[in-house]
Amino acid sequence: MDVDLLVIGWGKAGKTLAGRYAAAGHSVALVERSPKMYGGTCINIACVPTKDLVVSAEQRRESDDPAEYFAQSVAGRDALISKLNAANHKMLEKPNVTLIDGTARFVRPHEVSIDTADGEVNVTASKIIVGTGATPARLPIPGADGDRIYDSTTVQHVEPFPKRLVVIGGGFVGLEFANMFAHFGSEVTVLDGGDTFLPAVDRDVAEAVLDALKAEGIRVESGVKVEEFSETADAVVARSSAGEFEADAVLVAAGRAPATKELGLDAASINTNERGFIEVDDQLQTSVEGVYAVGDVNGGPQFTYISLDDNRIVWDAIVGDGTRRRSDRVAVPNSTFITPPLSMVGMNEKQVRESGRKVLVASKPVEKIAAMPRPKIVGDTRGLFKIFVDDDTEEILGATVFSIDSQELINFVSLAMRLGAKVSDLRDGIWTHPSSTEGFNEVLGELEPLT
Repeated sequence: MDVDLLVIGWGKAGKTLAGRYAAAGHSVALVERSPKMYGGTCINIACVPTKDLVVSAEQRRESDDPAEYFAQSVAGRDALISKLNAANHKMLEKPNVTLIDGTARFVRPHEVSIDTADGEVNVTASKIIVGTGATPARLPIPGADGDRIYDSTTVQHVEPFPKRLVVIGGGFVGLEFANMFAHFGSEVTVLDGGDTFLPAVDRDVAEAVLDALKAEGIRVESGVKVEEFSETADAVVARSSAGEFEADAVLVAAGRAPATKELGLDAASINTNERGFIEVDDQLQTSVEGVYAVGDVNGGPQFTYISLDDNRIVWDAIVGDGTRRRSDRVAVPNSTFITPPLSMVGMNEKQVRESGRKVLVASKPVEKIAAMPRPKIVGDTRGLFKIFVDDDTEEILGATVFSIDSQELINFVSLAMRLGAKVSDLRDGIWTHPSSTEGFNEVLGELEPLT
């Protein structure tokens, strides 16, 4: 088979490019090795299903049995994902698109062999998109393959429900799951290998997050490096220099590795970096002309909205005027869905101090923002707003919002930064009431020099 565009992996960038290119009249083949992954990582095992579980966990009442409630929540999650999976497949059931279930392997730079249930299929294409994503990293220690050891995918169907859960990793993924399972009713302990809790976050913010986690009954131990797992008849033990931690299940949330092992990249002379991620240029082209790597597999920020923007860059490279670049991205926000959510964009305090700028800062606990009654109405006044501004230009340099609705508020700040808005545009804006957005009116009216 020869096509104009071959897409390997049904992720956000790949599926979007496949649909757009086919609609423009070109022949497209899309390869996915698992029917469970139609639509990509985000809708099947990551963003959507985990946030569905987060919301379910937050709605659990004290009277709800944890195990029964978790089982019901997982069933709801599965029903939702099944619909999304099928809908994503249907989106690409269209003229000019050939959908192939199988595992792809490069045999030459522009030729791929696909192992399918009906035998081997060879596909050649002038343009190839690699979007195979990343998978949870495993700990290289004894016992890591035990039956009670889970990763961020498998723990979503953990059985039986763990009354005690140990989470290995104090990063954002680990904290989301720790918070979720605490709400489901587990006794949760987080073992963070680093000496500093959330090192990329300002210390006052990190302390506020830690306080919120402790209020949920979550125990966080920093500087704990697990050396071995062992299992008893009804428990698993994580052994470390700091002692032993016993639980019913362990979640390993220690980063992600690129899904490139079966791709045969050497046969195509496609270069990877020291961590195994595919190396790309500023337009996401690999070391082979006409072959692009998009999404998590290229080692960039692992967010589905980055994958969507990868689609825009590649589309511009192959169809447009070729001016769009990965380095054009500014003010890219992120949110961690603990309770309340933690969201950030731009510089943190360490970075603004090192920037050499004259900086103003506004920082205020949510519970003290008088002009923002929504948290009081909802019943969660934890968290804080913290925003940095260039004193000379009124440019917004960065923000952290740890509050209800922060996943929406941070997009607002991000847009203001990308448009070059002044801090006064946010401070003096007219916002609906009662809303979380109006917190900017009060907080930004209290800017003071960063000392």
